[in-house]
Amino acid sequence: MSTTPPPSFFHLAFHVTDLDVAERFYVDVLGAVPGRRSATWVDVSWLGHQLSMHLGEPMATANTGRVGDHAVPMPHFGLVLDMPTWTQMRDRLQSHGVAMVIEPHLRFAGEPGEQATLFFRDPFGNPIEIKGFADWAGVTAH
Repeated sequence: MSTTPPPSFFHLAFHVTDLDVAERFYVDVLGAVPGRRSATWVDVSWLGHQLSMHLGEPMATANTGRVGDHAVPMPHFGLVLDMPTWTQMRDRLQSHGVAMVIEPHLRFAGEPGEQATLFFRDPFGNPIEIKGFADWAGVTAH
């Protein structure tokens, strides 16, 4: 394994109310790799991206984002994956019994930006979207 970092990766810090529950969910359910930890925060690497979960009140959200036929939770964060990896993540979530806010489905079928998507919440209510693209050009297609 190379110790050379990728050209860039994303860092997101957000609130949770229990560090042990957060670490178990992100590592055991989502497949993240545990990182550093203190009395007030825990880091994980989720497919190469650094998530820092700090003790505090989770973000307030509402289903105010309109995408296709769905009102999606806003704000939210997530991953953009190739289709085989999206399918693996969908199957992983389902095998762990993660409740979906928006069930897995294909959005914009046959159009630029065609994508598979699903939404769920972590144990603290933080909304997460996982998108899958068969064509990387579709990520920014318009």
